Amino acid sequence: MPAADDLFRPTSDADESATQRPRRVRAVADESDGTEAGPKRPSGRIRHDEKMTVYVTADELLDIEHARLTLRREHGLAVDRGRLVREALALVLADLEAQGTDSPLVQRLLDE
Repeated sequence: MPAADDLFRPTSDADESATQRPRRVRAVADESDGTEAGPKRPSGRIRHDEKMTVYVTADELLDIEHARLTLRREHGLAVDRGRLVREALALVLADLEAQGTDSPLVQRLLDE
């Protein structure tokens, strides 16, 4: 399903310059090239060769979309849902590696 910004984009440069004000939304830059030392970073905006299907509830999907729109509105970051999920996953996995049993992920899974 296309994102809202894919559906409502100008069709030509002439239309954009005549009718729209400059946009302050920017795409998130991919700063890692895989050679840095330190915590693992998400893959960012590259072609992904592997696919994993994850099923979520309607509420979880709405939460993801709400987060995506909040990042765009309040922080000027244009990210798609896949990028958002990869970033969140990278944060949780880095925290698990750093904190082990004390990580919120382990604690939440133990509470289930």
